[in-house]
Amino acid sequence: MSVRVKGWSGRSGLAKVDLYTRGTVHLIVWVGVLGLTLLLLARPVREDGQQALVVTAMLLALAEGVLCGRLVRHAMDAYLGQGQVPRRLVAWAAAATAAATAAVVVLAAMVDLTGQLPTMLAAALAPFLTVHCLLVPNRTTALIQLVVLAVICGLVPLTGRSADEVLFTVATVGFVNGWMVFTARASMWVLAVMWELREARDVQARLAVAEERLRFGRDMHDVLGRNLAVIALKSELAVQLARRGRAEAADQMTEVQRMTHEAQQEIRELVRGYRDVDLGVELQGAQGVLEAAGIDCRTEGGDGSELPARIQSALGWVVREATTNVLRHGDAAHCVIRLAGTADHAVLVVENDGAPEPHSGAGGSGLAGLRERLMALDGSLDAGPAGEGRWQLTAKVPLPREER
Repeated sequence: MSVRVKGWSGRSGLAKVDLYTRGTVHLIVWVGVLGLTLLLLARPVREDGQQALVVTAMLLALAEGVLCGRLVRHAMDAYLGQGQVPRRLVAWAAAATAAATAAVVVLAAMVDLTGQLPTMLAAALAPFLTVHCLLVPNRTTALIQLVVLAVICGLVPLTGRSADEVLFTVATVGFVNGWMVFTARASMWVLAVMWELREARDVQARLAVAEERLRFGRDMHDVLGRNLAVIALKSELAVQLARRGRAEAADQMTEVQRMTHEAQQEIRELVRGYRDVDLGVELQGAQGVLEAAGIDCRTEGGDGSELPARIQSALGWVVREATTNVLRHGDAAHCVIRLAGTADHAVLVVENDGAPEPHSGAGGSGLAGLRERLMALDGSLDAGPAGEGRWQLTAKVPLPREER
C-alpha cells in the first residue's frame, strides 16, 4: 500500500505552519552540529593525538546531532500535549553534549583555537539546550542557562585563556544559546496557539451543531405538541361517538385525518427550515382549537400585525405552547389570551382556570424552549399560579427603538 505525501500547496494553513515550525527547530539543532563539524575540519592539526581528538570530537558531535534529532521530535509533541519524551533519550543526548563540549575544551588546551573557541562551544551546546528548553518551564530553562555559563566560565581558563577571552567566550555562548532557545520556544509557542485556535474552532462547530439540534428539537416539540394533543382529543371523541352509534364519529375522524396531513406538512416545512409562525394565525388557531375542545376562549388586544416579524414569531410560539398546555394539563373551562403592550414592550398573557395543584420538580421542555426563544430577543417568560385553580403565562419582549 503506497502512502501519498502531500505537497506544500496541498496542505492546510495549520499544516503549513506546523511543518515550517518543526522544520525550523530541526534546522537549529543541525546548524549547531554541522557548524561544529565544519569548524573542526577547518582546523589543521599535525600530531596524531590531536588528529584523534578532532575525529573523536566530530563523532561525538554527529552522535549528539542524531540523539537530539530524535529527541526534538518527541519534545515538540510533548510541548503540544501530543506525547511523552523517553527519559533515557534525554540522558543519552545530555551525555553526548557533555562529551562533545569536553572534547572541544581539551582540544582548545592542545591547539590554538583563538577566535574559534566561543563559536565551537556555542555550537556544541546549542542542539541539546534548544531541545531541552521545550521540556521544562521558562524559569528552569533560564536556571540551566546560568549553570552552563558558570561551567563554561570555570572550564575556559583551563585552556590558558586570559580573563578578557574568558569573558568574551562566556558572553558569546550565552548570547548564541539564549537566542537559539528563545527562537525555538517562541516558534513552538506560536504553533501551540495555532493548535488551540484550531481546537477552539472545532469546539465552536460542535457547539453550533448541538445548538441547532436543540433548536430543531424545540421546534419539533412546539409543532407536534398542540397537533398531537388535538388529534388525541378528537380521536377519543370519535371513539365515544362510535360506541354510541353516532354518525358524527366519521366527521371527527375526517378532522383527525385533516390535522394529520397538516402536521405532516408542518414537519416538512420545519425540516426545510422555511417555516415562519404568524401571530395572528396562531391566535385564531388557538381560539378555534380550544373552542373545539369545549373551552370558552377569548382573545383580546388585536392580532399583533403591527409588531416586528421576529417578535410575532416568538409570541406565536408562546401561543402555540400555551394552547398545548391548556389542552394537556388541567381541566380548563375558560381561557383568555390577551395581547397588550407598554411603551417599550410587547406583552402576551394567557390565563386559564382548571389548573392542577402546583407541584415541585423541573418544568417541562416546552416552557424551557420558549424561554430560550425569548431570551434571544432579550425577553422573558413567567408562568405560575394566578389564584385558586388558575394559571397564568406571561411573555414579555422588548420592542426595537424605532418601534417604540
